[in-house]
Amino acid sequence: MIKKSFGVLALVLFVFSILFTACTPSNSSQTSEKNEGEKKDELVLSVGGEPDTGFDPTTGWGRYGSPLFQSTLLKRDHNLNIVNDIATNYEVSEDGKVWTVLLRDDVTFSDGKSLTAADVKFTFETAQKNGSVVDFNVLEKVEAVDDYKVTFTLKEAQSTFINSLVVTGIVPKHAYGKDYAENPIGSGPYQLVQWDKGQQLIVKSNPKYYDKKPYFQKLTFLFLNEDATFAAAKAGEVDVAAIPASFSKQQVPGMRLEAVKSVDNRGIVFPYVKSGNVTEDGFPIGNDVTADPAIRHAINMAVDRQALIDGVLEGYGSKAYTSVDGLPWWNPDTVFEDADVDGAKKLLKDSGWKDTDDDGILEKGAIKAEFNLYYPAGDAIRQSLSIAVADMVKSLGINIIVEGGSWDTIEQKMYSNAVMMGWGSHDPQEMYNVYSSKYAGIEYYNTGFYKNEKVDAYFEQALAATDSSEAMENWKKAQWDGTTGLSAKGDAPWAWLVNIDHLYLVKDGLDIGEQRIQPHGHGWPVTNNIEEWKRTE
Repeated sequence: MIKKSFGVLALVLFVFSILFTACTPSNSSQTSEKNEGEKKDELVLSVGGEPDTGFDPTTGWGRYGSPLFQSTLLKRDHNLNIVNDIATNYEVSEDGKVWTVLLRDDVTFSDGKSLTAADVKFTFETAQKNGSVVDFNVLEKVEAVDDYKVTFTLKEAQSTFINSLVVTGIVPKHAYGKDYAENPIGSGPYQLVQWDKGQQLIVKSNPKYYDKKPYFQKLTFLFLNEDATFAAAKAGEVDVAAIPASFSKQQVPGMRLEAVKSVDNRGIVFPYVKSGNVTEDGFPIGNDVTADPAIRHAINMAVDRQALIDGVLEGYGSKAYTSVDGLPWWNPDTVFEDADVDGAKKLLKDSGWKDTDDDGILEKGAIKAEFNLYYPAGDAIRQSLSIAVADMVKSLGINIIVEGGSWDTIEQKMYSNAVMMGWGSHDPQEMYNVYSSKYAGIEYYNTGFYKNEKVDAYFEQALAATDSSEAMENWKKAQWDGTTGLSAKGDAPWAWLVNIDHLYLVKDGLDIGEQRIQPHGHGWPVTNNIEEWKRTE
């Protein structure tokens, strides 16, 4: 990524130099009319950061957007239903442990070699060995039964294993090596032409692609920060630009603003248990203030989420009630009436919280209603949300001390202090990781050490289900079953605040198709339907 300290002028000049290199015809004698005609099937985009580890699906590339260069066994449609990609069918055994997948016989890699079950087996075994960000611990073995039939045997039933088949791009056994991440070969709609690290990526359409051929034959991805991206958009030098809400009110001639709904959420994770314990690394666990359910529920009730959307996100967002709002496994019964300050005050009073010394902060025995809320320094949205929430709950008599810090600092503080976090995935496994007691204190997952045996039981039933509707029912019950659950109607281990709309400036005359609800802001999720993009004028 380009450093912000370069200054906007330097960044704009840098953008122009990249575009000149990427887009200037090699034969200067070509007419401008011919050049314009050629460019109709080319795009320049600045839609996200550069992948740190390159374009290898066995280490996680493609998890949050189209893998571009590779195909997957299954994929999601616009409604997030799972449909075939290079698979023609799949079956799951009665015990949920054996998954059998049949493959298309007409898929080739961009080098002309056929894609077979041997490549699928190699891909998943390599992902296991590489320690992919996709969890393959449940996978016992993969077998290529014949050229176009593969079986996956799991150690135990896991309904969410299907998402591994959705997000893992298939790599070629014959062409995979230590430099694969920088020079990927795959069977996807595009193939890599040139990668100038820290600057740009140029790709071209794959003529051997088996499915709908993309309209655009060449794509240039620029790796720019927000200021440089917006400057390039204003100069008319990019076709699609991802921008933050802070730029959304500025008109850009020749471009329109498209807001795409997401589950890219932000919320406060509370330490759920009382203080007294430490992690294996010696970091303190628990907080006596946030361990009181009245505090957590009162904050959830009092926060005006629409005001946060209007004030922090410039109106581009939606209220958040869980980490999975709007997804097929979301329980809409988790929605509640927020901005209820009077109700929150009554709840605190009824729970024994009083301002005994008239300092504006409630007490309960020797405990003051006061705690720290950390956010990653440099993240303007999380900072603004933290400050706004602290201001909103001040009238309740709850004093939230807002502190910015590096992730290294937060990693030491997050088990005993509230943290402004964000999640959002097309995989229900993430909800399990964030709330299951099995993941308490594991990395950034259940940092609050939340535990509810009934919620855990629903999770286990959802994972063990061999019927998708049964799995869905249990995911929903884990959120709220009418009596208990992980949502604010239940235990309220989080105060979810907002889902952030992903904003894109799109050049007039460019149709980016029907955009599905997008996940957390990693990768390039806007490209999920890249084959559908086209010119309309």
